[in-house]
Amino acid sequence: MSGRSRRLIEMPRRGRVFMIRRCDHHHFELVWAIINDGARAYKGVIPTDCWTEPYLSNKKLQDEVDEGVVFWGYEETGTLVGVMGLQQVRGVTLIRHAYVRTSSQKRGIGTLLLSHLRELAKGPVLIGTWADAVWAIRFYQKHGFQIVSAQEKDRLLRQYWTVPERQIETSVVLADPMWWELNDNVIRKPDGC
Repeated sequence: MSGRSRRLIEMPRRGRVFMIRRCDHHHFELVWAIINDGARAYKGVIPTDCWTEPYLSNKKLQDEVDEGVVFWGYEETGTLVGVMGLQQVRGVTLIRHAYVRTSSQKRGIGTLLLSHLRELAKGPVLIGTWADAVWAIRFYQKHGFQIVSAQEKDRLLRQYWTVPERQIETSVVLADPMWWELNDNVIRKPDGC
């Protein structure tokens, strides 16, 4: 994890000071732990053949960092409790691995990280998640993202992500308003699906 241009944002929030910072190689193990802690929500929800222990291996995380995923973290009272990755790929920005420690969820941390990463995005933003992770889909929809059609999802996952075919079959892709504006000929998936 590159840490050269670390950007710190400190703000008071509900009587506490929090910081959003770019994570570097010193944070690697902590980022990995937060991802795997937050991903426990998938166990028993996503197809069993897609679940692994740990959910994301050290090697897979390192491979993704090597491929350009840059992690940003939410730190509160000196403790990193949420992470979200940003990856620039062929003219779009991918949001990757958005997780908050189980003990810190439902406090707006994901919203703050997503807002920060959207400000950093260069071009349209795409997010992939499991089709059965309805809470994640609703979270992104609440922030203006819309699900693309199944055919478009397959195309986008093959074009911008490196994921197994089974994951393509069992995932959705959500796109921000800029992506829709640039791709107005793409049919949207109806709400609630």
